[in-house]
Amino acid sequence: MVIIYHGIIKRKIEGDFLKVLKVIIPIVLILSLSSCMINSEEDVENTEAIISTPSSEPTSTPSPTPTEEPVKDRIIEMVEKMTIEQKIGQLVITGYGSVDEVINSDISFGGVILFGRNIKSVSETKGDIARLQGSFNIPLFISVDQEGGRVTRLPKEYGSFESALDVGKKNDPKYAYDYGTRTATALKDMGFNLNFAPVCDIFSNPDNTVIADRAYGKDPETVSKMAVEVLKGLRDNGVIPTAKHFPGHGDTSVDSHYGLPVVEKRLKELYEFELVPFMEAVKHEVEMIMVGHIVVKEVDSLPCTLSKKLVTDLLRKEMRYEGVVITDDLGMNAISDDYSIGQASVMAFNAGCDIILCAQNIEKGRAACNSLLEAFKKGEISEERVNESVYRILKLKERYGIIG
Repeated sequence: MVIIYHGIIKRKIEGDFLKVLKVIIPIVLILSLSSCMINSEEDVENTEAIISTPSSEPTSTPSPTPTEEPVKDRIIEMVEKMTIEQKIGQLVITGYGSVDEVINSDISFGGVILFGRNIKSVSETKGDIARLQGSFNIPLFISVDQEGGRVTRLPKEYGSFESALDVGKKNDPKYAYDYGTRTATALKDMGFNLNFAPVCDIFSNPDNTVIADRAYGKDPETVSKMAVEVLKGLRDNGVIPTAKHFPGHGDTSVDSHYGLPVVEKRLKELYEFELVPFMEAVKHEVEMIMVGHIVVKEVDSLPCTLSKKLVTDLLRKEMRYEGVVITDDLGMNAISDDYSIGQASVMAFNAGCDIILCAQNIEKGRAACNSLLEAFKKGEISEERVNESVYRILKLKERYGIIG
């Protein structure tokens, strides 16, 4: 019984074993064949690699192409060739009584500003501007305050230009752009290439008579939207726009023509309100910003025009503005009550301003140039700093075709 049972078990095991072998053997054969094929492909790849490996025999190498010299910025070349007197002349825009006193001056001014007294008729003004531009090796900024409304310099032949506040009330960006276009077309026709507009101040203080309807609105959003479209209209039609009066003249009650306005707000508050239109202008790469004679008490005791904290630290570094910075007229009482034109010019330049505006007469323009030159000779102003501003100025002139 035991023997029979043992035999049955043995046959069962042997039968099961044979079944297993029948399954395993085909699998082993398939795997072996696959392995052979893989090895064969690797051998082919290795053979191809060997065939494609360059021989150690010397081969001729192509001669290197000569490297081209980088093209040098022609404005840098211009600056390098200028005398220090010529450079400092570029830093000043002056007012004048007659064209002859500008032409016969021993100073190569960077530009002039025209007021009503200089614009008697269209034909005469065109002739004066042509004479000015033909008398200087480096053509001038021919500038004007053409804001519209009560600050209008263009003759009646070009039509009427409503105030900024009236433009703002339309709340239509296209209308603002067209307004800038119409302004630029008229200015360009007369020979102007630089306009001290748009005003980026916010009319937030009802007691503010100096700004009032010169602003595009009473809130940052309206002013930002409309001022940027006006500057685009000016730019697209060949006239340089200027955002003014940084860091914001709208919440003051003192007219800087007659006194020194003081802003009591903290810097954080300015960022949330007054600075908004200027930040928008910077975002749209406005070519020029005019700084105002305004004391921001929480930042500096000096007027913004003379304050390195506001011009260099805030506008240049924090707001990352890379364009041209110009002062408001240094002959205004907000400055002249406490500083001579010479003192203010040097302080403004060292604060970070590129252009000194002396709008009242050529004597003040000449005094500004002489003071800057004297400060340079004393080492109070470095040539590197002068070159930096002159480069910005000439680069802007090149961009607008003032320098051919």
